[in-house]
Amino acid sequence: MAAVSSASDTEDPRGRHPPERRLLILGGPQSGKTSTANNILGEEFFDSGEETTHSNVGQTEIYGRRVTVVDTPSWAIPSDPQENAQAEDMDIDKDKDKDKDKDKDKDEDKDKDKDNDNPKAESDDPPQQPGPSLDSEGPCMGAILCPPGPHAILLVVSITQPFTDIERRAAEEQLGALGGGTWRYSMVLFTSVDKLPEGVFIEEHIANTGESLQWLVERCGSRYHSFDNTQKESEGNTQVPELMEKVEEIIADNQGWYFEVNELILLEEEQARKALEEERMRMEEHARQRDQMIGGPPRELRLLLLGWKGVGKSSVGNAILGRRFFESGQETELCLRKQALVSGRRVTIVDTPGWDWFSVRRTPKRIRQESQRGAALLRPGPHTLLLVLPVVSSLTARKRRTLVAHIETLFGDGACLHTMVLFSCGDWLGRTPIEEHILRGGRELQRLLEFCGNYYHVLDSKTPGKDRSVSALLDRIEEMIRENGDKAFLPIQTEWLSEESSLSSDNTEPEDDCRGCQLQ
Repeated sequence: MAAVSSASDTEDPRGRHPPERRLLILGGPQSGKTSTANNILGEEFFDSGEETTHSNVGQTEIYGRRVTVVDTPSWAIPSDPQENAQAEDMDIDKDKDKDKDKDKDKDEDKDKDKDNDNPKAESDDPPQQPGPSLDSEGPCMGAILCPPGPHAILLVVSITQPFTDIERRAAEEQLGALGGGTWRYSMVLFTSVDKLPEGVFIEEHIANTGESLQWLVERCGSRYHSFDNTQKESEGNTQVPELMEKVEEIIADNQGWYFEVNELILLEEEQARKALEEERMRMEEHARQRDQMIGGPPRELRLLLLGWKGVGKSSVGNAILGRRFFESGQETELCLRKQALVSGRRVTIVDTPGWDWFSVRRTPKRIRQESQRGAALLRPGPHTLLLVLPVVSSLTARKRRTLVAHIETLFGDGACLHTMVLFSCGDWLGRTPIEEHILRGGRELQRLLEFCGNYYHVLDSKTPGKDRSVSALLDRIEEMIRENGDKAFLPIQTEWLSEESSLSSDNTEPEDDCRGCQLQ
């Protein structure tokens, strides 16, 4: 059971400090929590361009009150298809044989709701809370960061996202993790209200969205507020003052008391944090010992982009480097080398002209030589040959043989040890796992991956610099480098060096790319 305490201790009787109001912000992914927190504080305290992974605290003074705002990581949304199907079955009355069991479950839910509407029953029998997770930071940490406890808990919900029974249960589990009594301090805060159709008010949106959202609003005592985060700089913006008035009403309704997390829950949270820290330390020690055995990870990664014409090599290069270095949308004629700092590594990429998909002979000699000179620009050699293959492409036996022939003809029989298939246009997969796509791709795609030692990765090249899979790609490349042992990169051949400076469209000296590389 969570404890509740008086808010009177936040005001100094001698007037030395202004009274304080503490707000805890909770919400799901892409709900606008961080923008809302910045809006309340009146300035950019938190980075709204990145996902919140740890709870953060900001403070300001609003109308003579010191306001503390805690932004928290997004709560987890259940994604188990079986669980979702079961939740939908609970709401649909189709099968007569199952109706009896469902009615029992619904009756039990109603009884629980009645108990939850009663503060005493809620305090005596707190909701069942999930065990501490080692993968994410729970809401308790946010409550800890605004001691001795929040006066109001703001549940942020974006009107642009559907609010189904899955989101409802996620919100209920999040408050349940804090303990009993949380609903008396909670308010729904709607964001992106500027996206409402003209003439539609938030009350109509609540009525039309469905029972799950209505349940959430009713569970919060019908307390809600609307935010348009695009108006935070506009004159006459009354959103924040009106919100603070509603916070004062919550405090008055609770007779000046604030919410305080139960000590037992805090202890469980601390144990979970310690277990997470120990796991991280163990993994770091394991990585350190592994690096000592193999000579340490590279400070530089040199990558050569290869593939057919029009497969999106330039877009992939831009996505990895996080900037528009290569001109996409037009045919690459000459090799171009660019470099950037990505995820703590110095990454050098050479984009090359595309091959013919029918045969090596049909690829002009100039293009073949340009591919080799591209490798020569990565002295003393590329760590990885990235074979770009769109996920929307079908791979026939001829196409596979042509790709393999290009790699072996241009770079030698040992080039397969340094080749990785990089699936571009990853956004076309949607929620389909890449492994399922490979199975659907047939035997020819699987044979190509076997040629590359089953090293592959999928990349969404439409969001340069924002794709988390870029860091995972670099980790995968380093893993492949370690597997190659003393052959840390593909050594360049003497014949590749001819006329490389005159035919390259980059005026950077090749020797400059290799300083500090530990794999030479």
